[in-house]
Amino acid sequence: MTDDPSTRSGTGGGSVAGSDSGTGGDVRARLEAILLIVEEPQSLVSLAAAVSAPVPAVRQAVESLVADYDGLSGGPVRGFELREVGGGWRLYVREEHDDLVSEFVNTQAPSRLSQAALETLAVIAYKQPVTRGQVASIRAVNVDSVVRTLLSRGLITEAFTDAETGAIHYATTDALLVNLGINSLDELPHISPLLDDGAGGFDTEVIR
Repeated sequence: MTDDPSTRSGTGGGSVAGSDSGTGGDVRARLEAILLIVEEPQSLVSLAAAVSAPVPAVRQAVESLVADYDGLSGGPVRGFELREVGGGWRLYVREEHDDLVSEFVNTQAPSRLSQAALETLAVIAYKQPVTRGQVASIRAVNVDSVVRTLLSRGLITEAFTDAETGAIHYATTDALLVNLGINSLDELPHISPLLDDGAGGFDTEVIR
């Protein structure tokens, strides 16, 4: 007894259709996971590499997420949006909620900054505008979480985004001046006298 060809064809066709649908949804879900934690806009190529999917599929998923967040898919308009900046994509708070978010952040009970946060803040203060990668290079450690902390405290801000690389440049805010009790960054102490000139030699432990 032979199998019914129509049954075989129908079963196979159903599996393929279901697989395509599942793959599309999986790409969307993985994209959202990545977009939730990135600090800088990511190109379609970078996102495709991150979620192991073809660029066309990622482009389609991004367009679908944009429509979903903007309420164009039948759901509500979200409090955040997926925005293209400098050739890359990143999640942002919607402009109409900026004041709400700022008020919330500013009313949180502040805690003492860690040594890592103070060192990162000093680098940004003296080198601004500076990217997170440049700060990490100077400090020789990952500064992602520290930068998020400083942003949430309102001590630094995103000054601008490089149009070519998509890298965000950070600068200090007036809140830092208030906390330091100074009127401008010109009143910061000159850093060169505070640095070791190496006249006493180098610590052999450090060299080793």
